[in-house]
Amino acid sequence: MSTGLDCDMIDEMRVYEEIIKENISFGDLLIAHPFEKETIEEIMQLSLETVLNKNQTMVIASNTYPMSLVKSKFLKLGYYHIEYVLGCLSNNTSKVKNIKKYLLAALFHAPSTMDSYYRAEVNHDMPYMSMVR
Repeated sequence: MSTGLDCDMIDEMRVYEEIIKENISFGDLLIAHPFEKETIEEIMQLSLETVLNKNQTMVIASNTYPMSLVKSKFLKLGYYHIEYVLGCLSNNTSKVKNIKKYLLAALFHAPSTMDSYYRAEVNHDMPYMSMVR
């Protein structure tokens, strides 16, 4: 027997799932990265779980953040942020002891670090481009 609260929670989950899928262009990611299907689904589920978290704060990379900030950053994630995180995962050669914590940190910081990461990559690969600015 379910209550109205259960239905409200299910409705909220469905709404946020659709928002996240739309924001990250979920279907396009699956087409562009067919061998990363499970990882993309895990990222989507982790994002959904994070957005639905009812705690006041959340610890990410040993720092405590207000849940409103965490939720806001996860709802701003887009296609290229997920590609960036997929790239970080594939380029990582060190042992990841807690993949959930690693993914949470990568996703949370992706909007703040992605542009600088790609700029550093270009500067490394094409140092003459760093002097053009």
